[in-house]
Amino acid sequence: MKGIPTIVALAVSLGLIGHASAADLSARPVKAPPPMLSPVYDWTGFYIGANGGWGESRNCWGFVPVAGGVIPDGCSTRSGGVFGGQVGYRWQMGQAVFGLEGQGDWADLKSSRLSLINPALSTTTKMDAYGLFTGQIGYAWNAALLYLKGGAAVTSNRYDVWTTLGGVGVASATATRWGGALGVGFDYGFTPNWSVGIEYDRLFMGDANNSFSVANPIVAGAQNRISQDVDLLTIHLNYRFGGPVVARY
Repeated sequence: MKGIPTIVALAVSLGLIGHASAADLSARPVKAPPPMLSPVYDWTGFYIGANGGWGESRNCWGFVPVAGGVIPDGCSTRSGGVFGGQVGYRWQMGQAVFGLEGQGDWADLKSSRLSLINPALSTTTKMDAYGLFTGQIGYAWNAALLYLKGGAAVTSNRYDVWTTLGGVGVASATATRWGGALGVGFDYGFTPNWSVGIEYDRLFMGDANNSFSVANPIVAGAQNRISQDVDLLTIHLNYRFGGPVVARY
């Protein structure tokens, strides 16, 4: 009987120790789960694609006689469809994206007007193709990319003079013209390798002198001088040959 108090005291002590150990365990911090991975779109890689949309060419005619100077003969503007393709390469450093691109498009931009110098004759200007060779610099927000572009432009043109009554052709000339291009665009990557975007470009083609296939019927012995500016608004679809989307914490 004398040992009963001792046994009771020992049991109480063990209970207190167990309770303190449980309290210690419950007070320990719980390790947080690993953070979720956030996908990051990678714009680096070669790409190829197609584009189509709208274009407008503005042309102003003039004639340069043998004596010099320029005799103006009015301007004409015509809009129409464009369609073609592009190929390029982009590389991304942080959120900055740099690129090089070549683009070639078929066009149907044709305008006609009466000659101011000789209304018995009319003139026609047609741009049937163009090309762009540009560099790009942009800023990316994951799968969204806003960029500026600039470089060289080339257009393929045909110029005709014909009779206002009857539409008989009396002179023609062709010209491949080089100038400059500036543009802005927005692309969105809707899959790891596919992107779609919209782009506006302005082509500055300047003035060029051309000789007709026969003697100038409007101003005898003169060359024709034609200025050209082009506006383009196109939708682009690209496939990029690059790695998969990478991830970061």
